[in-house]
Amino acid sequence: MSTPVDLLISNAGYLVTVNGKNEIFENYSIAITNGRISHIGKMAELSGLNATKTFDATNHLICPGLVNSHTHLAMSLLRGWAEGVNLDGFLKRVWAAEGAIMDEATSQLGTELGALEALLGGTTTTMDMYLNPVATHKGAVRVGLRHICGPIFFDFPGLDGLEWQTRIERAYKWPEALASIGGPFIPIYLMPHSTYTDSAEHLTQVAGIAKELNASIHLHVSETLGENEDVQKRYGKTPTQVCRDTHILDRHTIYGHGVHLSDSDRQIVAQSGGAVAHCPGSNLKLGSGIAQFKKMIATGIKVGLGTDGCSSSNDLDMFAVMRMAAHLVAYSGTPADVDLTQIVRAATADGATAVGLGDRIGSIEVGKEADLIAIDLAQPHLTPVHNVLALLVFAAGRADVTDVWVAGDHVISNRASTKIDAQDLITRVNSRIKILDEIK
Repeated sequence: MSTPVDLLISNAGYLVTVNGKNEIFENYSIAITNGRISHIGKMAELSGLNATKTFDATNHLICPGLVNSHTHLAMSLLRGWAEGVNLDGFLKRVWAAEGAIMDEATSQLGTELGALEALLGGTTTTMDMYLNPVATHKGAVRVGLRHICGPIFFDFPGLDGLEWQTRIERAYKWPEALASIGGPFIPIYLMPHSTYTDSAEHLTQVAGIAKELNASIHLHVSETLGENEDVQKRYGKTPTQVCRDTHILDRHTIYGHGVHLSDSDRQIVAQSGGAVAHCPGSNLKLGSGIAQFKKMIATGIKVGLGTDGCSSSNDLDMFAVMRMAAHLVAYSGTPADVDLTQIVRAATADGATAVGLGDRIGSIEVGKEADLIAIDLAQPHLTPVHNVLALLVFAAGRADVTDVWVAGDHVISNRASTKIDAQDLITRVNSRIKILDEIK
């Protein structure tokens, strides 16, 4: 008697599992049932399966979907808006534009655009910090992305105009809001912006609410030397010491950037079980510095990779991020220091663990949710294949991604969305951003 499965991805040229042994298989197949990987093996071993749908992966590489561990998807609407500036100049320029257009509807629209770009490029999960999280989550779910987000906290009303008490009230309502929207599973997160925009008193309050809600925390930490200096003057502490002393690090916490963590900072983060989202492209473009990727890992910190938002990095291309991360390791040390397994894991399995989803996604293993991408190997720049991981890090690009599945849902098929009309989205975006002409 045959065993029914929902999807059989057959005869993959290469199957990059990123499992505990970092195994890479040739001519392997995967079966998916109820959104999870149910079988892995040679076709002869899976001959007893009866698949509702099939995907011929001949001449394709199948690997886990990429995890973007720090971004601001709606800022796709501001791509190229703030060029030739450092972080301070960037914030002044961008916050003015956001104040002009980023209401709930526009936040949702920008997130739809960013989510589509991410999925087309092989990213299946994003850690997205942005205003109006209910609206942004609706937009991302509509496109099919696994979209981690959460309430944002500033001491001041900010661009969304919310007073502190309203932010607190919305935080308590966040789990219910998530449940009403649906979409692929995500953990509960609260997102105070940073130690320089949130007071120690307020950070302590957020940490307490996170404990009540069993939530994780995401915030910007030590992105620039100027930030470190400002926080040191204010508190006599590093941003990480502030996070420790306000009990932020009592919760699972992932830092955005962590460029200028000291040795003692890294020890504190590692001891807390915290994680860091390394965003090399944005950090280089804004002149913020180079995060110590190898040192963080050696200390025991789980490190994921991220793009940051499109208004600083200009794209959501995680293949470019992998390449830059590898190049910076070589630049900071020697080419022999580049561990391709580490780089790929940071974009997949370790990135999944960093955002709190390591038990569900990030690797191709029986029982994991089927967040997968297919890469077309029948290309001159991907021929021949001598080293599969080198191909992924140094040769493959987002345009090589043909198909994407999120929890077994075929959200990108033959390089096109199965969820939304891309041209209609582009038309709506171009219509909305005309208002920015008034503040140029």
